[in-house]
Amino acid sequence: MIGLLRFVGIVNAAIWLGAAIFFTFGAGPAIFSGDMRTLLGANNFPFFSGAIARIILNSYFHFQIACGVVALLHLAAGKLYLGRPVSKFTVGLLTSLLAITLLGGFWLQPKMHDLHVRGYSPKVSVGERATAMHSFRVWHGISQVINLFVIGGIIVYVWRVNNPPNPTQFVRPGSKFGG
Repeated sequence: MIGLLRFVGIVNAAIWLGAAIFFTFGAGPAIFSGDMRTLLGANNFPFFSGAIARIILNSYFHFQIACGVVALLHLAAGKLYLGRPVSKFTVGLLTSLLAITLLGGFWLQPKMHDLHVRGYSPKVSVGERATAMHSFRVWHGISQVINLFVIGGIIVYVWRVNNPPNPTQFVRPGSKFGG
């Protein structure tokens, strides 16, 4: 059971990190590439590439939440099954990653979606569209920086899962083992 628990934690952390890296450096740039511009056509590209990105980002958001919840459950299972002390740093890291993900998914992404739609809407003035697109670019830059910090946090989490603390570190000197 210990091996299975460790395996689940490592696989979850690896999948979480792989998904974050693939989305950031693979899928995201592909959506805004020249090939996508050619596929969608120059007139459709700016709006529809953003709409495609939002659809993929929504799935990525749910996937990140699932990986974060599995990571927290893994910590709880380690505590309950193995009696292993829970690292405050790791709990703080995971709750921070989940909080950032939830904030991004429930606040930042809807805000950016609204700005994106207003930036291409023929129903608003040219000035309002320009203002919306400028705001969108600023928020998009902020979200990219936050995403890089999240990737860094996941890397730290992967390290901690693969290098658990020394189990004998909490044994008092002179303790007898297995009796």
